[in-house]
Amino acid sequence: MRCSPIRLMLIAAAVAFGVGSASAQTQRAVPESKAQVQLSFAPIVRETAGAVVNVYASRNDRRQNPSMDEFFRRFFGEGAPGIPRGRSQSSLGSGVIVDPSGLVITNNHVIENMNEVKVALADRREFEAEIVLRDSRIDLAVLRLKGATNLQSISIGDSEALQVGDLVLAIGNPFGVGQTVTQGIVSAVARTQVGISDYQFFIQTDAAINPGNSGGALIDMSGQLVGINTAIYSRSGGSIGIGFAIPSSMVRVVINSAKGGARNVVRPWLGAQLQGVDGDIATGLGLDHPTGALVTSVFEKGPGAEAGLKRGDVILAVDGQSIDNPDSFGYRFTLKGTQGQTPLTILRSGKQSTLQVKLTPPPENPSRDPVRGRARTPFAGATLVNISPAVADELQVDMADQGVVVADLDDRGVAANVGFQKGDLIVAINGERLASTKDAERLIGQAGGYWEITINRGGRVFTTVLGR
Repeated sequence: MRCSPIRLMLIAAAVAFGVGSASAQTQRAVPESKAQVQLSFAPIVRETAGAVVNVYASRNDRRQNPSMDEFFRRFFGEGAPGIPRGRSQSSLGSGVIVDPSGLVITNNHVIENMNEVKVALADRREFEAEIVLRDSRIDLAVLRLKGATNLQSISIGDSEALQVGDLVLAIGNPFGVGQTVTQGIVSAVARTQVGISDYQFFIQTDAAINPGNSGGALIDMSGQLVGINTAIYSRSGGSIGIGFAIPSSMVRVVINSAKGGARNVVRPWLGAQLQGVDGDIATGLGLDHPTGALVTSVFEKGPGAEAGLKRGDVILAVDGQSIDNPDSFGYRFTLKGTQGQTPLTILRSGKQSTLQVKLTPPPENPSRDPVRGRARTPFAGATLVNISPAVADELQVDMADQGVVVADLDDRGVAANVGFQKGDLIVAINGERLASTKDAERLIGQAGGYWEITINRGGRVFTTVLGR
């Protein structure tokens, strides 16, 4: 039987480290054939590197309307922050062609806030790209190349099959020097609490990943895509052997969403608030070690409540896959999609049981009823919407909070420059609490030149006063 190059390389490595014979442990081993001398990752690189591309994104802001500057001077005084004029931004990253039709997966942070995207292929062809889907919480985006043909693509592999110690290759464009291949092993799987995105569940590798590699490919020894290189841990800005990649299981969810016409990933809704289990909580619950996600509240009309989930339950597994914390729950639950149902293993009063939870997207109830902030007010350039489970999930706000939420901001508008942020809850205007966007529209129209605005930002409530 003829051995593959990788198998020969592993056999040679076993001989070199003295595996399989006592004499080999005391003697130096040398390659015994020309084939062993020529072992290389080149065949895998040749099959995959053409599908790894460079992504160039830029943003050119137009000069702001002079009347807006006049508004700032009248409303906040000469010392108020104005809007930068002629601002230009750019970013450089990598991407992977995952479909011959021209779909490219990359990191959202590579193209975030950019309005022009171009992609350069390994063969030096360049194409403009349309942004098909972007999801900041997962930190993935999907592009479609315009007018591209004869494209090489990479098949998406099974990141769930990866084990610590598996060989992997990282392909990307570090520091903009050109396509580069590095080799390493899987250092860890299911790495959470890294602080990169809302869905923290990463493959860790020691294959060198540097700035510019973001969005590039992590390849297994079958030449399949098992991850999208996303970030590094570094104190110097360069690789120190701790890199993180988003698993291909999540990549597949994002790609399927894009092919289905979605502009962002629709996640299943549990209808519950979760927190991590620390040592003290684990002891109190009778757990051997801290694990799982503790249910702190349950939305009375949500899928969790309908399945029988209760406050104080600890979710230990999703469809048989154990979870360590709310991050790993969010990842596992998102992979299940929004159709059918899935079993959750829970711990309640010291006993384990299984609940069947319906997989459904969060509802838009009440409807958003968006209100665009009026010109010559602090809300100009902001879009306010009512809070619903869908909005709460999308913007990561608490359903229990009252008010209307800032769902969108024109980053060149007044609201952004005043200091409003996406996800801010506007609780009250001039002392009157808001129950809906209709209240917001009425109060914004009545306020005149004096504004006392109460804001809930991530649970911190504060009031700011603005005036002419």
